[in-house]
Amino acid sequence: MRMTRKFAVAVATTALVTGVVGAGAAQASPAAAGGSAPSACRPANHLAKITEGPASSGHSHYRVTLTAPRGYESCKLAGSPTDVRFSNHGSDVGITPGRYGDQTTVVTFGPGHPVHFDIQVPNNAHGIAAQEASFTLRAPDGEIPGTSFADGKLTVAAGTLIGPVERGAS
Repeated sequence: MRMTRKFAVAVATTALVTGVVGAGAAQASPAAAGGSAPSACRPANHLAKITEGPASSGHSHYRVTLTAPRGYESCKLAGSPTDVRFSNHGSDVGITPGRYGDQTTVVTFGPGHPVHFDIQVPNNAHGIAAQEASFTLRAPDGEIPGTSFADGKLTVAAGTLIGPVERGAS
């Protein structure tokens, strides 16, 4: 799964560079030409990283921080990501998390406006190592098409919960 994503990014980058070079130097990007830029909420337009967060009584926490480079349009996110899957070296670890917290609060995400969400793992369960999370972001009016990926070491277990997207980096 990991190799497939890298291959897809390489193919998309090659196509983009080929298209830009073939179009000539006179063509401007949509944002520069007065059009709207691509949405930062689309999976290909942001970066996500998993880091260990501060522990709480009975739980380990991990933060998934999303950032968007300049050139993308800010967008609105709400609630916890859906379809969350954890994998270790490309193999699904078999944990399907629930969610917690306010699922209606809307946050702005885009360049200069990082966001994060929490992965809460109970300490009393048998932990399974993972190194990647895949997920679908949610907008106030529904899911955003596509799957996002975050890299970083974590341990998940039965009873793992995903918190809602919040403002700021962690």
